[in-house]
Parts: sequence; C-alpha cells; structure tokens
Amino acid sequence: MTTGPDRSLAAGLAVALASVAAITAVIFGLREVVPVVSTGVVYLLAVLLVSSYWGLWMGLATAVVSAVAFNFFHIPPTGRLTIAEGENWLALGVFLVAAVVTSTLADSARSRAEEAERRTREADLSAELARLLLGARSVEDSLRAASQRMAKAFDLPSVSIEFGWADSDERRRALPLIVEGGRIGTVLVPATTDGETLDALQDRVIPGLETLVAAVRRRDELESQVIETKALRRSNVVKTTILRSVSHDLRSPLTAITAAAGGLESDTLSDDERRELGSVISAESARLSRLVDNLLDLSRLQSGPVETRQESVDVEELVRAALDHVPPPPGGLDLSFEPDLPPIEADASQLERALANVLENAVRFAGEEPVSVRGRATERQILLRISDRGPGIRQQDLERVFEPFTHAGEDGSGSGLGLAIARGFLEANGGRIRAESLPGQGTSFVIQLPLPAG
Repeated sequence: MTTGPDRSLAAGLAVALASVAAITAVIFGLREVVPVVSTGVVYLLAVLLVSSYWGLWMGLATAVVSAVAFNFFHIPPTGRLTIAEGENWLALGVFLVAAVVTSTLADSARSRAEEAERRTREADLSAELARLLLGARSVEDSLRAASQRMAKAFDLPSVSIEFGWADSDERRRALPLIVEGGRIGTVLVPATTDGETLDALQDRVIPGLETLVAAVRRRDELESQVIETKALRRSNVVKTTILRSVSHDLRSPLTAITAAAGGLESDTLSDDERRELGSVISAESARLSRLVDNLLDLSRLQSGPVETRQESVDVEELVRAALDHVPPPPGGLDLSFEPDLPPIEADASQLERALANVLENAVRFAGEEPVSVRGRATERQILLRISDRGPGIRQQDLERVFEPFTHAGEDGSGSGLGLAIARGFLEANGGRIRAESLPGQGTSFVIQLPLPAG
C-alpha cells in the first residue's frame, strides 16, 4: 500500500550528513561551557532522527559518521582520527553503544508505527470494499468501484475484479478468489506489480475479498430467485385474471351458438325462424372471433416490442375500413375530415385494428345517440377525435380504461381488452391516444398520428 513521503537511500544520507554537520557546528559553540566528552550525546539527536525515519542501518551509519565527526573535531588531538587519553576512548565507546541502542529502539518504534498504520489502512480498505460491494444496486458498478478503490490503495495503475476464471497474460497477473474449493472470481493486477504489494494483496486483502464476492454472488442469486418467483406469481395472477375476465365473454357466444344450432334441428321452424337463428350463429361467431383476436393481440403486445410494416396510409380510408368491422351505431355516424389530409407512414393493419376497437367502444356506449369522427392535420401530426354522447367516464378512470380487463362502463360489458390493444398498436406506430370525458356528457378519444419527417 502507499507509504507516504520519500524514504530513498539518497535522501537518508543527505539528512544524516546535514544533521551531523549541524550538530558538529553546535558543539563548537558549547565547548566553552560544557566538557567535550559530554557533548557527544547531542549527536544522538541525528541518530534518532535518521533511524526513526529511514531504519536501523541508516541509523547505524549515522552513528558511525557521528563518532568520526566527534573524534575528528572535538576529541583531542582534534583534526586527526586519534585519541590521546583513555577516558576519551571510553566516552567514544559509550557514545557508540548509546547510538546503536537508540537506533535499534527508534527502528523498532518506527516498524510498529508503520505496521499499525498499514493495519489501519487495510481495515479501512476492507470496510470500504464491503460498503461498495454489498451496498451497490448494480454488480458491475460495485465491482468497478471496488477495483478503483484497490488500485488507489496500492498505488497501482489498474485493478480489475471479475466473476469467474481469468488467466494471467503479458500485461496482467491473475490472483484467484477461491471459496469452498471453487474459484468464484479473479483479481487482475498489472504484471509489473512488485512482490511486496502482491504479498499484501494475497495475504491480507484477498481473503476478505473472497468472502465479500461470495456474498455478492449469493445475494444476486437470491435476488434472481425472488424476481423469478414474483414473475411466476404475477403470471399466475394474470392467467387467473384472464380466465375470470374472458370466461363469461367466451361462454355467452358459445351458449348462443349452441342454442341456435340446436334450434335449427327442429322440424317445426319456419324459414324466417331458421334465418333468424342463422343470423344469431353468424353474429355470435363473429363476436367470438373478435374476442379470440383480441386475446392474441394482447399476447403479442405484452410479449415484447411489436414489429410494424411501414407503408403510406391514407387516414380517412383507414377509418372507413375500420368501420367495416364495427356494428352500425343505432344513432348514426357523423364523419368529417379536412380535405387533402396528408398520408402517414404506419402499419395499416395494426392501425385499422386499433381504430376498430376505439370505434366499437364508442358505438357500444353511444346508445341511440350518434357517433362522430373528426380528422384534421397540424404541422406535425394528424388528430382524430372519436366521440360519443354516452354516460361518460369518471376522471379517475380516464387512464385506467386503457389497462387490460378494465371496463369503460359501469355495466361491465365487453372484454376490457379493446382500448388496451388500441393503445398498444398506436404506440407501436408512434401514435398516442387519450380519453377526455365528463360524466353524463359523453366521451372523446383523441388519437395523434405523426406525419413523416421532412
């Protein structure tokens, strides 16, 4: 991990020589008031400084240089590396022993301080990795953030944490993450990473990282299982809802068809009665066919993006084609289009189906009142407004009517699929639909169809 300021050999030698020179000069000033043999203790300051920062061997080297300077400049005869009196030999020996002890103690204290600092940094790194890996919503983001944090902590140009197996190459060295005998991931560091950093990673960081990565992987598996379980439950709910919603709509035409077909077997029926029963069978068969088509369309829309076949479409012709699939409104039909409406680019069959569903809804709720269709062009789109004068829709239900199995009317008539399918097909072709209504005053469905760019 990063070690802070520069501790190079050259810097240590420079500080040692400068300290010894400074202390030598200071002792010259103390010679008049302090015995020479007593001033040697001042050199211990230089020894302590160097050994506490650059280690034992630099401290011992400083002690030797200090002893030489003490002998040469201060112990008689000065100017030579000789000692005239025995007591000065003793003073020099005591100084050397004191210097060695001081260097040893200072180096030991320095080592303990560095070890404590390193442990603190590693603990901080482990806590940060735990926060990044366990707290993020995205696994990819958490692995990327943890990799960047490790690279910064160890002063490496790059680190990558990956799930699964990855091999070393000429640029990267792979450090495996192993849990319960199986490799669950890999830490990739530059191939030039020094041995001390590799040892720190493998001995003190990788073990904790293995536990964290295993926890992240297990959490993702559990989340996937929860999501899958929720999806299955939701699917079951949807299936149940579909069955409940369409069972009546399926049963009604089938019952009518069965009853009419049984009646046709009677020998007492007149020709008019047989034609009437035939009409019932034809109408209910068409109703049943529309319901099946709606269910198939809804399945297509909910299974993913709908493919469209773009072609030039005349909107007025599209509306008239859609009306062919809708029962005539009892109150009549009022069509009004601006002249020369520009064509649009869309899937004609899908838009025809959407418009037919909206028109059928309007006819169902219009009663004896007319249904109106208005079409006009703006700068960027064509607007269609399909209106009835039926009971209307409550404000809180204006959006809900476009949800599957939601009925626009309080009588619950219809399958509740038509408007949902209409919105799906319109949006697949770049269009929009919204409902406008006041209770008791009818409903208008506004359809926006984009014009081609340019």
